[in-house]
Amino acid sequence: MILKVVRSGGFAGLTASGELDTSAEPDSERLEQVARGLDRAWPSSGRPQPDRYVYRLQVSDTADAEPAELTLAEQDLDVDTAWLLDRVLQS
Repeated sequence: MILKVVRSGGFAGLTASGELDTSAEPDSERLEQVARGLDRAWPSSGRPQPDRYVYRLQVSDTADAEPAELTLAEQDLDVDTAWLLDRVLQS
């Protein structure tokens, strides 16, 4: 599974990005389980809030597959989703 994250916003308005191929990672099962558990109809609180991050996550089964894309606001993240996004950004 290929995971791509772009994080924007925050206090300084900086952008960060990361990409991770889960097949080479020791925690690949957890990464894939969390990614598959995300719903395209993610509950959103609406507009981004000042000084908070907005994440754009792309998930594809292979490098050639069309990715599913989600936009997630920082205030809406649960613990597992926050871990997944941070894990990809740190790659």
